[in-house]
Amino acid sequence: MLRIESKERPNWRDLAAEFGFGFHTMYGEPYWDETAYYQFTLDQIERDLEDPTEEIHQMCLDVVDTVVRDEYWLRRFQIPKAMWQNVLDSWQRKEPSLYSRLDFAYDGKGHAKLYENNADTPTSLYETGFWQWLWLEDLVNKGSIRRDADQFNILQERLMGRFQQLASQQPGQTLHFACCKDTEEDRGTVQYLEDCAKEAGLSTAFVHVEDIGLNGKGEFTDLKDRPIRWMFKLYPWEFMFREEYAPQLAGAKVNWLEPMWKSVLSNKALLPLLWQKFEGHPNLLPTYFPDDPKLSNLKDYVIKPIFSREGANITVVQNGQQTLRVDGPYGDEGVIFQAYHPLPKFNDYYTLIGSWLVDDKAGGISIREDSSKVTQDMSRYLPHIIL
Repeated sequence: MLRIESKERPNWRDLAAEFGFGFHTMYGEPYWDETAYYQFTLDQIERDLEDPTEEIHQMCLDVVDTVVRDEYWLRRFQIPKAMWQNVLDSWQRKEPSLYSRLDFAYDGKGHAKLYENNADTPTSLYETGFWQWLWLEDLVNKGSIRRDADQFNILQERLMGRFQQLASQQPGQTLHFACCKDTEEDRGTVQYLEDCAKEAGLSTAFVHVEDIGLNGKGEFTDLKDRPIRWMFKLYPWEFMFREEYAPQLAGAKVNWLEPMWKSVLSNKALLPLLWQKFEGHPNLLPTYFPDDPKLSNLKDYVIKPIFSREGANITVVQNGQQTLRVDGPYGDEGVIFQAYHPLPKFNDYYTLIGSWLVDDKAGGISIREDSSKVTQDMSRYLPHIIL
C-alpha cells in the first residue's frame, strides 16, 4: 500500500460541474483531492479487505439476531421500547437492505482493524462508485497511469443490480428518495442513488425529509399528496425513532431502505457485542461497555458515543491521559470503549479505508485522509488503484 503523488487533471473542476459533483469543495476547503492516490496489490484488496468485509458483515448479522430478540440488548442499544416489536418484525420479515460501509484502519500489512459499521446512512457513495472510476479512466487514457491498473470498484454495477432485484419484489412501485434540506453532500448521494435506480428501470421520486406529510389514513405522503410506499431515506433510524411521527412508523405501510433492523448495525453498541461473540478475531479491536470488568484490560482506548457521526465526540486516552477530544452533540445516549489502534500515517496524513457492501457482497473501497487522527466530515477523499 503506497501513497503516490499525482498531478491534478487541469479540467477536473469543469468535469465536476458537468457531472453534478457540486460538493468537491466545501466551506472553501478541498474535499476531493487528486494530488495523490493510494496504490494496492490485488492480494491486499482481496485477502485483507474484501474477504474480511464479507466475513465481518455476517458476524454483524449474527449480532442483530441476538439483539432484536432480547430486551436487555435492545435497552443497551438505546432503541426505544415502543420500537422493539417493529425492529424484531423487520428482522423476522427479512426486509431487504441496500448497502453498508465498514470502516477500517489498514496500512497494507497485517489485518485490517474494524473501527465501526456505517450501515444506515453512509455517504461518499458518488465519489466511490462513479467519480474515482472516471478519474482512473482519464489518467489511464492520458498515459499517467499504466493501462493494466485497476480499481476495487464494482459498486455502481452492484447498486443497479440490487435495485433491479428489489424492484422485482415491489412491481410497479415508485421508489421515493429523501434527505434533509441544506445538505449538499447528502443531496448528491441521494441523487446518485436515484440515478442508479432509474438506470435499473425503476420509477422514482424525490422529497425532502422536512416535506413529508401524514394523511388521514396514517400514510406518509410527498408534496403531491401521493402515499409513500417505498422509500430510501438518508436519515438515521435513531433520529426517526425519536421524532413526533415515530408512533406512525409501524402503521404507515412503507418499505424502508434501509430497513428498521439496520438500527442495530448502525449503533456503536454493536462493537462490544461483536467482541463478546467473536473475541480474538483478527479484524476486531477489543471493545467494552463502561460497566464491563474487562475494561480495566485497556491501557489506551477511544471513547465513542453509540450514536456519534463524522468523528464527533471522540475522546482518545493514552496512559490514563486524554490526548485528543473532538467536540460535538453526542454522548448522552451512552458510550463504548474501544482499544486504541491509531490510523496508519502516510506522509503527514492519517488514512481511513471504507469498505462497501451491496446485498452482503463487497463492492469497492473509499479512502479518506486527514492531518488529524480522527476522520471527520471534511476529511479529504482520495482515489486508489490496484497494480
